[in-house]
Amino acid sequence: MREEELRARLDTLPTSPGCYLFKNKKGAVVYVGKARSLRQRVRQYFQANSSDYRYFIPLLDRVLGDIETVVTATEKEAVLLENSLIKQHRPRYNVRLRDDKDYLSVRLDKRAAWPRLEVMRRPRADGAVYFGPYPSATEARRTLKTINRHFQLRTCDNEEFASRTRPCLEYQIKRCAAPCVLPVAPEEYAAQVEYVEMFLGGRTRELVATLEAEMRAASAAMEFERAARLRDQITAVAAVTETQRVAEVSDVDRDIVGLYREGDGVVVTLLLVRNGFVRDTQSLVFGRAELPDDELVSQVLTGRYAGEGATIPDEVVLPLEPEGSAGVAEWLSELRGKEVRILVKPEPGEGSAAPLLAMAMENARHAFREKRMAVASAGGQAEALARALDLEEPPRTIECVDISHHAGAETVGAVVCLLDGVAYKRGYKGFHVRTENTGDDYRAMYEVLSRRFRRGRDKEQGWELPDLFVVDGGRGQLNIAVTVLQELGITDMPVCSLAKERENVLGEKVVDRVYQPGRKNPVTIRDNGPALVLLARARDEAHRFANKTREALHHKKRLRSELDGLPGLGPVAARALLRKFGSVAGVAEATYAEIAAVPKVGPMRARAAYEHLHPGVLQLPEHDDP
Repeated sequence: MREEELRARLDTLPTSPGCYLFKNKKGAVVYVGKARSLRQRVRQYFQANSSDYRYFIPLLDRVLGDIETVVTATEKEAVLLENSLIKQHRPRYNVRLRDDKDYLSVRLDKRAAWPRLEVMRRPRADGAVYFGPYPSATEARRTLKTINRHFQLRTCDNEEFASRTRPCLEYQIKRCAAPCVLPVAPEEYAAQVEYVEMFLGGRTRELVATLEAEMRAASAAMEFERAARLRDQITAVAAVTETQRVAEVSDVDRDIVGLYREGDGVVVTLLLVRNGFVRDTQSLVFGRAELPDDELVSQVLTGRYAGEGATIPDEVVLPLEPEGSAGVAEWLSELRGKEVRILVKPEPGEGSAAPLLAMAMENARHAFREKRMAVASAGGQAEALARALDLEEPPRTIECVDISHHAGAETVGAVVCLLDGVAYKRGYKGFHVRTENTGDDYRAMYEVLSRRFRRGRDKEQGWELPDLFVVDGGRGQLNIAVTVLQELGITDMPVCSLAKERENVLGEKVVDRVYQPGRKNPVTIRDNGPALVLLARARDEAHRFANKTREALHHKKRLRSELDGLPGLGPVAARALLRKFGSVAGVAEATYAEIAAVPKVGPMRARAAYEHLHPGVLQLPEHDDP
């Protein structure tokens, strides 16, 4: 954009709140921001004495092709619109915040006859109670494990619950009351549900007081076994909350945001405080964040609370005032249904959140140091690997393939990805081998690598070729990879293989060996050196992921019923029958009329199921014949 065009455009910008979009010369959106005054905010980017440190600012003269603005009525609308536009355009210079579906929440539907806890990625406005979001599946399932150990809620899904005929192992180890088959009092089960809701909601004081009253009542009634169970629950809750108690400054629920930056590397830490207890700590690492701190904090807030079922506290404590803070507070208050306060750098004093803000800032600094040390370590390993394999550059992305099968059947291939030495789960790819191979690893690897490399050669999004590809195996597996690459015309991707440790004819241990194309002997790499550690990490992760993929396929096939794949029935109708009658045996005991009356089944599918389970028995009048 020429300077005179830019100046004329800046003079015509509105002073209203809204969003601005920077576009490159091809018309693609490269940055989205919001402002309480569009003219004032956008002009700041082009002032000669601007102190804006964002790395992309000097590139505006070369990149910028156009500026587009969208006016909104209020700052709150600008907050909502900015979040939507970032998700829509995924601009290059905005922070790539994780989408809501990547966070996990715990769902509790109290309307069910026998409620249970579920881990959900997409909370819905369905009347259930959601807790979270949790930063990882590990955190969410650790919480469930604690609850399952001390509160007797069922863990089975609805289909398993309906089809069970006797108590499962959870009942035997006293972690479930088995309401599926045993006469459990609904009021006792409802009490456990209420306890769980208090625990997940952070109402630990209220929960302990309730449990203590129940324990005293049970003891007075000489129900000593129940009193002992309540005592154990009190001990468990006290143990958990004691480790979480850091600074009891107030009973107000707060989310504390800490931030630490060095250059364009930023870590944002969230302390979730409920009833004076730090319930959780989450760190968001941004390796290349060109946003200024105020816009970064604002986008973190909108990205966190935008999803259905997000838990919004009474107060959000921030280290600096973000752009459009009034709009953010109004939006959060509307979502929560009551006022949400945004506190910026609270002053020290009784009940102040200042100590917790200092703790969040220190946690952010510590997380940044840890991340930098991990990256430095991974960088050293990559440099050592580049020297050992004579690569032009240290590899940032490394992929590794492994094949797994079950007694020659259910063969799968797994490709894992390391980014800067750390597992990059979005780059993982699992393959169900289609060709009949009867345990032939070479044939299976040929198919898997052909499918993976073909999509990488064709530049399909999400399938970009790595800096180094590692094959789990020896020279034979390496030759398969080389053959596939030659057939597809890929000549610029380094590849090697890593053979597992073995014993030679003398009984001596021969450590992992690395092979490269065109070399007869293994590459000389120091035992337990950084290069071999990086390759072994990729190989071990590929082996783990391959086994996990195969076990999932085996579990899925094992759970298939006799009705699955039956001609004329279909999977939807088969599931409807199993839900209605609990099992294939239950379907077999039902009459034709009962099967036909099931929704989504009807007479034609009912006939297919009944004739399969009772060959030659079904005889219908001609006018009833579907």
